[in-house]
Amino acid sequence: MNNDLQERENWTSKLGFILAAAGSAVGLGNIWRFPYVTGENGGAAFLLIYLIAIILIGYPVMVAEMSLGRKTEKNPVGAFKNLAPDTPWWLVGALGVFTGFVILSYYSVIAGWSMAYIVQAANGFTSEMDFAGLFGGHISSVGEPLLWHATFMGITIGIISAGVVKGIQKAVKILMPILFILLVALVFRSVSLEGAGEGLAFYLAPDFSQLTWYSLNEAIAQAFFTLSLGMGAMITYGSYLSKDDNISDSAGYVLGLDTLIAVLSGFAIFPAVFALGLSPDAGPGLTFITLPAVFAEMPLGTLFGFLFFVLLTIAAITSAISLLEVVVAYMVDEHEWERKKAAQVVGIVIFLVGIPPLLGYSALSDFQFLGMDILDTYDWFANAIFLPLGGLLTAIFAGYVWGARNTADEANKAEGVLSVGNLFGVLIKYVVPVAIGTIMVVGIWQTLAG
Repeated sequence: MNNDLQERENWTSKLGFILAAAGSAVGLGNIWRFPYVTGENGGAAFLLIYLIAIILIGYPVMVAEMSLGRKTEKNPVGAFKNLAPDTPWWLVGALGVFTGFVILSYYSVIAGWSMAYIVQAANGFTSEMDFAGLFGGHISSVGEPLLWHATFMGITIGIISAGVVKGIQKAVKILMPILFILLVALVFRSVSLEGAGEGLAFYLAPDFSQLTWYSLNEAIAQAFFTLSLGMGAMITYGSYLSKDDNISDSAGYVLGLDTLIAVLSGFAIFPAVFALGLSPDAGPGLTFITLPAVFAEMPLGTLFGFLFFVLLTIAAITSAISLLEVVVAYMVDEHEWERKKAAQVVGIVIFLVGIPPLLGYSALSDFQFLGMDILDTYDWFANAIFLPLGGLLTAIFAGYVWGARNTADEANKAEGVLSVGNLFGVLIKYVVPVAIGTIMVVGIWQTLAG
């Protein structure tokens, strides 16, 4: 056997791991999805429910996934095989690998839109532009979206090919600080606009009359999606973690950074949207239609529009590398592939699988599944079924099969500020499964009921 295949890399610093794991969590879910979901669900009241869900559901699942990874030093499939040999539990790990594969295939398409808008923003947004038409024209073409989809996957493949330390860790140490600086700059610009106060009130003053059962469901789903849970990413990243690191602490830092970025993205967007008299409930088009209209009217709008889409692209890259790493780690560990070969072959296959959703707005626009186009269909299966199912089964495994006490002992192995105990056991065994099961049932029912 090749010696390179026997030597498993580890993060060379705790900061490197935290930035990598936070980068996995920080992505389009924070800067693209979180603001529009918050805008659709009443603002501050939704934000409060989301923060509660992050703590009660996101944190215990993240601790469990990191602990599974470090205990076994394996990819998601290998981790379950190691702790529950000769049982079907390895299928939960396989589901995580498959989910990461599916998500990255269409995630790269959306990230390609963001890259295209960097160029568009550099050319300038003007008030005379038809932004809905501009976005519709871009996604309904073929050549340009395909080029950006390929470019984004090429960058992701290049980083993963370089390895855990020289690729992932080196990239996030550069990209995450840049992301934070750009986001803070956008926040200062947004809140300084005349009329921004109305947007701040929408975002910070809860109006619980705006909440519905759908809002509660969306808050739990968003908390789960944004932390990269249920897709094997935290198991994989945890497998490269030193035994000297306290997982309870590390998970807390990752959760804190991810939540900070999500909350800051709201401060960057809502004051500007309200200052210019636009609606916060524009849905997915908030980023690619409403915000360019905001930048067109804003002083120095071309500069800040350019910076925003650079920020969005960086966030997409830090998440995409974790998604590809899940599949690559599986191929390296279980099938003894060389890392570069695995990154290139898997990356190309994911690129090809992403072409149908890309064409869903042009050549394949007639395709419909329960009223959804191809990209939305990919997204629905991933977020309504695969992610919550993976998270639900992981929680059950950690709570009952491996055992909540064993999970907590692994998390607390090294000294740290935080320590999980009895409350963790209650959350992972009872609260998390009920909450995740609920969002699965409600999400599927809502779609089937139209």
